[in-house]
Amino acid sequence: MESNQLPEIRWQEGGREQVAGWRSEAGVVPHADIRIADDRTAADEAYRLLEAGTALLWRGDWVNARHLMQALTKRADRRFGAARGKAPKTPAEAFARHRETQGKRAALLNRLLVPLNADYTVPLRRAQDVAEACRAAYGEVGGEASLIALRELLAVISAHEWRKKGVPVPAVQGRIHPHYGVFSPVRGEYVDLIATAPLQAGCELAFDIGTGSGIIAAVLARRGVPHIVATDQDARALACATENIEHLGLAAEVVVIKADLFPEGKAPLVVCNPPWLPAQPTSPVEYAVYDPDSRMLRGFLAGLAAHLADGGEGWLIISDIAELLGLRSRQQLMAWIADGGLQVLGRLDTRPKHPKVQDASDPLHAARAAEVTSLWRLGKKKPA
Repeated sequence: MESNQLPEIRWQEGGREQVAGWRSEAGVVPHADIRIADDRTAADEAYRLLEAGTALLWRGDWVNARHLMQALTKRADRRFGAARGKAPKTPAEAFARHRETQGKRAALLNRLLVPLNADYTVPLRRAQDVAEACRAAYGEVGGEASLIALRELLAVISAHEWRKKGVPVPAVQGRIHPHYGVFSPVRGEYVDLIATAPLQAGCELAFDIGTGSGIIAAVLARRGVPHIVATDQDARALACATENIEHLGLAAEVVVIKADLFPEGKAPLVVCNPPWLPAQPTSPVEYAVYDPDSRMLRGFLAGLAAHLADGGEGWLIISDIAELLGLRSRQQLMAWIADGGLQVLGRLDTRPKHPKVQDASDPLHAARAAEVTSLWRLGKKKPA
């Protein structure tokens, strides 16, 4: 997001109207009711104001702002973590309630704001140096002071630390460095499926559709595929994938291009790991998890046959979590496969190992505990 494109946010301070740019990755409308808070503001009072819809602009100490955020988060967790009303009747209802609750929690916590100077310095006592993290997330300095939710700024800082550290991935013999707003390959089960699925001998070309961090393209290159075209339409994903491919020394094998799904031409192997849940994302990073109306999944299945070389395979990596939650049926998936002129050649399954599988307090625990991640091997349907 460029700073000269920021909407304005206005508030009263020191008896005068103030104005700055409003920075919100989630596209939150600039707050209309803003009060000033500082080191004298108690956590209970701050929470009461946030719950009432008032945003608080912090003018105190940076470290104290982080302490206040921790205190507010604990209060929000107690408020939104407690079961209220009748138990949901279906998994889909449980999911909808969970998403609604998480949205309200996020909206409340995002009302604690901090100022950000035009050069990405924070004009608060004991302020952390966030300039490098902000440049990585938002681009070079644009010359405009802004306000930002402290929660978002902390996410930017955390993402930058992950970017510098990287995520070790044995299948690529190195680390993947996720950028802010790009999904991190922390769930290794789908990577393992791609690393072990039977690869046709002599496969010379592969397409990686919706590459994100570039992880799938990198795995295929490590497996010996000499030419891979990785596509994405998100600017951050394109930059992230390009950087990771270069750091891994795979630039000769992988080209990263901007495209909505498929590049031109056909390939003997076309791979896609679309978002697994058909729901509306609330922030850019959620587009890697939530796919409204299964748009990317349906687009991949509808266009695969036209981009698949004769005798080739399309690999669809997807979890059945949407089916377990009642958001999409197995019958729908099979119908989309058939309607795309495709047939199932085989399927590899694995069980997730992430911590939420064991978390019985998670509202979606039943579905997560039963979840299976699959690599569907698809080919063109043979004429009758």
